[in-house]
Amino acid sequence: MAKRKRLSPANPDVFGAAPETKSMLARAPIADVASDAATTAALHDVSRELSEARATGRMVLSLPVSAITLDHIVRDRVAVDDAEMEALMASIAARGQQSPIEVLETGSGQYGLISGWRRCQAIVQLAARGDHDGTVLALLRRPSDASETYQAMVEENEIRVGLSYYERARIAARAVEQGVFETQKAALLTLFATASRPKRSKIRSFLPLVAALDGHLRFPHAIGERLGLKISAALETHKGMGEQMRTALAKDAPDSPEAEQALLAQLLTQTAPPSEIPSKPRVVHQNLAKNLQISWDEDGDWLRLSGPDMTPALRDQIIAQIRKLGRR
Repeated sequence: MAKRKRLSPANPDVFGAAPETKSMLARAPIADVASDAATTAALHDVSRELSEARATGRMVLSLPVSAITLDHIVRDRVAVDDAEMEALMASIAARGQQSPIEVLETGSGQYGLISGWRRCQAIVQLAARGDHDGTVLALLRRPSDASETYQAMVEENEIRVGLSYYERARIAARAVEQGVFETQKAALLTLFATASRPKRSKIRSFLPLVAALDGHLRFPHAIGERLGLKISAALETHKGMGEQMRTALAKDAPDSPEAEQALLAQLLTQTAPPSEIPSKPRVVHQNLAKNLQISWDEDGDWLRLSGPDMTPALRDQIIAQIRKLGRR
């Protein structure tokens, strides 16, 4: 049998380098395509998530406070305690802004403030002193309508720093004036939806006080519940009481909450001029049935049902119906 001859490798100096095998080639182009597609999909998902977070108010934005209109809506708070503001400024200067404000987009890189007025004011003052860069952390909200915007502002202040009854009544009245709500009742039911009925009733009782003296009082937020209710009752009872109070406030110009309240309390002790007090109310009588009559005075101070048919059972039915009306 013939002996096989072993071949020696080719001399690269003579024949050149050997061709590359498949294992030595770069990875197939399809791998790069798949990798690029996965990267693009991941970036798309991240971009979509960021857009959704921004749209739904889950993203905290860093905005220049100069781009925020602080009076975009009528504010409910009429005064800020200086000591509280200094404490807030000291906290932001030391620890930064801990809670974001709420804003809505108004176009062209501008925003309208929904809630967080005190934090914005603190940052404005700190920036003016050179202790802050003037940026504010904010959540972008997209309220469906103006009523939702006002409700968000009121709820924020109710949770953080409770408003006075005057301030609560004032924002309800101003929201109606702005056309946000058709009636004061609708404003109260929406803005203070979580409040108890007695609390809403007290807020409603302050509405005459707001209507008569807003802009004339220097310390309206300091008026307590008892005094405010007395003033509102007097304003509704005596037609000239509002003008009398406005004149006295302008003349005396009280320089403290205590002085202003003392003046108002003094005015309450004074009776209305004789010309404004009717000598005797005109009483109207009508027969509802053969044995049941109704009478009332035209000023609306009282209503009386009388007659043999005015039984305890009928009385209870009438009271029940009136209570049902009160729940509406």
